[in-house]
Amino acid sequence: MVSGVLADRIFGWMARGAALLTLSLLLGILASLVYGAWPSIQQYGLGFLTSSAWDPVQNEYGGLVMIYGTLATSLIALLIAVPVSFGIALFLTELSPAWLKRPLGTAIELLAAVPSIVYGMWGLMVFGPILATYVQQPLQSLFSGVPYLGALVFGPPVGIGILSAGIILAIMIIPFIASVMRDVFEVTPALLKESAYGLGSTTWEVVWKVVLPYTKSGVLGGVMLGLGRALGETMAVTFVIGNMNQLNSLSVFEAANSITSALANEFAEAGEGLHQASLIYLGLVLFFITFVVLSLSKLLLARLKKGEGARA
Repeated sequence: MVSGVLADRIFGWMARGAALLTLSLLLGILASLVYGAWPSIQQYGLGFLTSSAWDPVQNEYGGLVMIYGTLATSLIALLIAVPVSFGIALFLTELSPAWLKRPLGTAIELLAAVPSIVYGMWGLMVFGPILATYVQQPLQSLFSGVPYLGALVFGPPVGIGILSAGIILAIMIIPFIASVMRDVFEVTPALLKESAYGLGSTTWEVVWKVVLPYTKSGVLGGVMLGLGRALGETMAVTFVIGNMNQLNSLSVFEAANSITSALANEFAEAGEGLHQASLIYLGLVLFFITFVVLSLSKLLLARLKKGEGARA
């Protein structure tokens, strides 16, 4: 048998090796993306990020349309999913009757098991026509001729576009964010909540002033998990975003494209050269966007902890 000291050393080496392996894989992915995208980086540089041209026939490429579509759909998804997820977690931990907690929680978690292509098909065939008929057309009639608002809802009423993709993404990430929020809310010590209730606090005050400050790291982690899921989603977005490589207006109903949709639609048929390199460049941009989002979340958590120290 291995002695205790030797076993600890072996375990330490294995843990260190696993960490180094993960870091090596990350650096390897980054290096392969840079290598594959290098012809496009040499040709366009940072101008690739601000150009909306995407014409394989003329061999001209720019990633602005895809970058805008990715960020816009993810932002819409977060704006919808975070409040809904917070409400679900609040209901399950503070307001739900005991007999409903378990089945409702299980039902919400099962939404995460639905394949993304099913969400995409449902969005294209069911949700899209409903959105066009009962939301887009009434809004276009209401804001017709109104500056800015009219342009915001401009577009053919077909039910596909940035808003449709954002809503589908929101439905997809709600189970992830809600499950994490529920779990972190439940680890709040009961003594803290009971003390606040004993002082006369309402349920909202207990959640806002006791539960959220105690669990803010976990809540922010759940939101970042959902954002990462939204940024990287492919098939569902491909079905409902329209896959149009033009940025004609800033309407939320306008057909657009995303980085993942462009890669899914074009990479298999892209020839070697600038077309393939530009698609890999888009993958590198998505990698960078994800890295920036995670870095900002870490900085936000650090500032929150520093603010706590200052108040103390």
